[in-house]
Amino acid sequence: MPKRSAGLLLYREGAGAVEVLLVHLGGPYWWGRDDGAWSVPKGEYAEGEDPAAAAEREFAEELGSAPPPGPRRDLGEVRQSGGKWTRLWALRGDFDVETVRSNTFEAQWPPRSGRLRSFPEVDRAGWFTLPEARVKLLASLTPFLDRLVTAPEGGEREDGPDA
Repeated sequence: MPKRSAGLLLYREGAGAVEVLLVHLGGPYWWGRDDGAWSVPKGEYAEGEDPAAAAEREFAEELGSAPPPGPRRDLGEVRQSGGKWTRLWALRGDFDVETVRSNTFEAQWPPRSGRLRSFPEVDRAGWFTLPEARVKLLASLTPFLDRLVTAPEGGEREDGPDA
């Protein structure tokens, strides 16, 4: 079975433009990279786990606080370049990017050194207009930007996965 991940695409509207919240991937592989090195708060979930609940959990783990309340609009799934299927929900809301407190992961660094180091899963977050996000976002996730503006408003959940 292919790996699956779920997440929330937080967006806001202001000054005549839609902005989306993106997270910069943490760890040494992404150091010094900007364009094409940003993602959406998301993560893998186990078979049988509710993907909407996983999306809520991953947002909290990667950003350090629960997502804002409000209806979640299902944007469907996209197959990423590595074969993983990712499902996102759009959520209108705001988030102070200065408050990011990401969970961490361990990796051997430097490579083949035998030393494990801890790195944040997300090292920062930022708000980007849709044209900016197309440049910053991992290429395999950009179809969600189109779906954000073209998907019908139906299929919303009232307030998170338990509603």
